[in-house]
Amino acid sequence: QVQLVESGGGLVQAGGSLRLSCAASGRTFSSYAMGWFRQAPGKEREFVAAISWNGVNTVYADSVRGRFIISRDNAKNTVYLQMNRLKPEDTAVYYCAANQIVAVTTQWLYWGQGTQVTVSS
Repeated sequence: QVQLVESGGGLVQAGGSLRLSCAASGRTFSSYAMGWFRQAPGKEREFVAAISWNGVNTVYADSVRGRFIISRDNAKNTVYLQMNRLKPEDTAVYYCAANQIVAVTTQWLYWGQGTQVTVSS
């Protein structure tokens, strides 16, 4: 059992930056891969980024590679998504997720409630 709570969303101008945080509680955080997904209005939920349990392996969607950075601090039971050079098409609800392994599909074990990111043009 893992509980995930996202924070850090908000409104930002195109070209700006935001950092999302996901605080985990319950079962041992450090044993799980962690990921970020997003869902824009009228769109399916999509993979954004993921990081392995030890932080060695990271994976990014093509749309965010080079702009977003996923990281984790197991001592704080927290995963982060640093979002730079934001574009209007990044506007979405962003969800934190936990899984046994890194995967780019959406069948992850645990999910947070989401945090809204809005990028204005």
